[in-house]
Amino acid sequence: MLAEQTHEKLVEMKLRGMAAGFRQFLDEPNPNQLSFEERLGLLVDREWDDKQRRRLTRRLQMAKLREPACIEDVNYQHPRNLDRAVIQRLATCQWIARHENVVITGPTGLGKSWLACALANNACRQAHTSLYRRVPRLLHEMQIARADGTYVKELARLAKVDLLILDDWGLSVLKETERRDVLEIIEDRDGRKSTLITSQLAIKAWHDTIGDPTIADAIMDRLVHKAHRIELKGPSMRKKKTPSDAKAKK
Repeated sequence: MLAEQTHEKLVEMKLRGMAAGFRQFLDEPNPNQLSFEERLGLLVDREWDDKQRRRLTRRLQMAKLREPACIEDVNYQHPRNLDRAVIQRLATCQWIARHENVVITGPTGLGKSWLACALANNACRQAHTSLYRRVPRLLHEMQIARADGTYVKELARLAKVDLLILDDWGLSVLKETERRDVLEIIEDRDGRKSTLITSQLAIKAWHDTIGDPTIADAIMDRLVHKAHRIELKGPSMRKKKTPSDAKAKK
């Protein structure tokens, strides 16, 4: 009876790992094989592991990653100018600790978004917060935030995340309010947090898509100055379907 009450109290205190471990001890046929200290240590380990899993789950949910990508699954066989040593260095997340940026450029179909999500997933696993946003969608959200009075709150939220992914940068020339929104976001993060940019455009073409030369210089200086650059090249990784492929699936 006392054991059941103890188990219920552990559950009520939301010590789920310890509760599961305690229940396991109760179901063991030989409960006296371990000392009190050993049992307590195992219970603490179970609770620690459970909390770490739940925290990781929350970080991944908050990141809203586009792809369920993992750094261990990066394809180095496809010819796209991807350096294994660079990815392994980024996988340490030291660049996030130093508040540096990453810029991934290259034609469509070379896995820029997937690679960005893999790096963000890896960051979450190393206790960093991440957030994925496509630039067109983010700019639309900022426009809505300005209209409903939550603009400052949204800027503060973006400023706090350890790694912000801005996917599909440069799809169209920025409007006046959009380029100022981008500058505010980047300025808040400069030297404090890390930003990862993916773009089909080479960095030298970014000035034109930003529009205003003065704002473009300010954004570029903050984004590119401390950036690790990955320039992907080569044929698309997206398999083109042929009539024989379609026939085989039927």
